[in-house]
Amino acid sequence: MSEYRHATAPNLVATAEGVQYAYRRFGSRGGPPLLLLNYFAANLDAWDPKITDGFASYREVILLDGAGIGRSSDETPSTVGAMAEGCYRFCQALGLQSLDIVGFSLGGMIAQQLAFDHPDLVRRMILLGTGPRGGEGMTFTELSTEDLVDPVKLLKSAFFTPSEASQAAAEAYLARLSLRAAELDTPVSMEAASAQLNAIRGWGLIPSTDRYAMLARIHQPTLVVHGSKDIIVPPINSFLLAQNMLNAKLVMYPDANHGAQSQYAEDFLQQARQYLSR
Repeated sequence: MSEYRHATAPNLVATAEGVQYAYRRFGSRGGPPLLLLNYFAANLDAWDPKITDGFASYREVILLDGAGIGRSSDETPSTVGAMAEGCYRFCQALGLQSLDIVGFSLGGMIAQQLAFDHPDLVRRMILLGTGPRGGEGMTFTELSTEDLVDPVKLLKSAFFTPSEASQAAAEAYLARLSLRAAELDTPVSMEAASAQLNAIRGWGLIPSTDRYAMLARIHQPTLVVHGSKDIIVPPINSFLLAQNMLNAKLVMYPDANHGAQSQYAEDFLQQARQYLSR
């Protein structure tokens, strides 16, 4: 059992094909590690400590900054495919032969591509607040880097609903984000965020043929988690994932926005542990 937790895990670096990838690794050793891939314009510090420490109580957790994000070097790719390949090279650099993935929003898109391109690497997936390539209403035209100017306002409005219960969960979530006080990650630059936004919008484009053919070829058992009132990725996309993937289970949380897993953290962690332990 690692003595580190979200608030104390050291910043590490792995070099793959000239790119230095920043990451943190902590938690309970034994079994395949759990790789966490984060949302748009998010660095290592942006993960909810309640989620990461919950996973770390029984699994080894790896948090990763993609190329150009946070402390990682190089330019940020502008396609999900290139991001997935960078993630694969990082895994090779660490000697990882099998792992599970938790992908949140953009991270869920990368997870799908990684599972499709490198099926022998990925054992199981948990997809949070994300959708398939060419999903419904995934144009992301209202999403802008200008929203990043006031991150607290953005998180409270995009991750949680206006209800009293959801906003109370938002305050608790924001308080948890401040638990790590030392060795913080580097903020995501506007240039890197712009590249990520281009990747997200490209993922949302509807293919000319075989719209969801990619999903039918993803065989890994997958837990799809979504909020019923997600304003970033319309909830119908969680149904599309579950319907078109070969082995997917859907969990939909009520009165929940893009950060459903943080609003319902205890229930989500229980669901995730049961799913990952199979």
